Amino acid sequence: MSNDSYTPPRVWTWDKDNGGKFASINRPIAGPTHDRELPRGEHPLQLYSLATPNGVKVTIMLEELMELGIAEAEYDAWLIRIAEGDQFGSGFVGVNPNSKIPALLDTSVNPPLRVFESGSILLYLAEKFGHFIPQDLAGRTECLNWLFWQMGSGPLLGGGFGHFYAYAPEKFEYPINRYTMEVKRQLDVLDRQLAEHRYVAGDEYSIADMAIWPWYGGVATNQVYEAAEFLEAHSYTHVLRWAEEVGQRPAVQRGRQVNRTWGELDEQVPERHSASDFDH
Repeated sequence: MSNDSYTPPRVWTWDKDNGGKFASINRPIAGPTHDRELPRGEHPLQLYSLATPNGVKVTIMLEELMELGIAEAEYDAWLIRIAEGDQFGSGFVGVNPNSKIPALLDTSVNPPLRVFESGSILLYLAEKFGHFIPQDLAGRTECLNWLFWQMGSGPLLGGGFGHFYAYAPEKFEYPINRYTMEVKRQLDVLDRQLAEHRYVAGDEYSIADMAIWPWYGGVATNQVYEAAEFLEAHSYTHVLRWAEEVGQRPAVQRGRQVNRTWGELDEQVPERHSASDFDH
């Protein structure tokens, strides 16, 4: 690649070697690349995931339900190694045709019900078990406002800022500046909301916090992209207060470990099939 101005061709063609860190798993077509059935455990919920921020959203939710003692929410968490293309196996594509983690299979119903996209999974579990979403119309609406705020804003943080700042094969000023401006605007939106509320959607902890914390809490505390200094994260004091409080929850700490295969060994639980898996 060069610093010369790029002129798009009349018809785009796929360069398999272009794309940085994840070039080997990015492609312009959908569907499976190989036959591979997914494993099934004994619990009602089967999760297929990796401990990226999107995956952590769901494992936090499941561990929060476990913390409440809801036996029907017991789950098996199977590792999907996205760098190795596990998400393109036929079994995974059957659960999520979009080939992205996380994906959930609810075997407590007949036939089993697939749920994909992290926001959809959070909402499904909240409604199924009646927790972590307000029951009154105003509270529920505000919670969903922020859940969908994250779903709409997150790609600009991850696929935009994160890609060009951390993963692109070369650093270019324009995209980094463009997405940095947007991420800082998003952090300011969140900071202003948290200046007036303990949690994102109000006074109660909810799926809105679970969706937003792994991304924006992670960025603010330098756990995602190692960009806290670059973004002046210290200036978003209300985000940092909230990030620390949510991060102290036992279920959040467990949820961060599930399907994790990097970092400190005592923080890794590549697969989770029972509470004893956390007894390192």
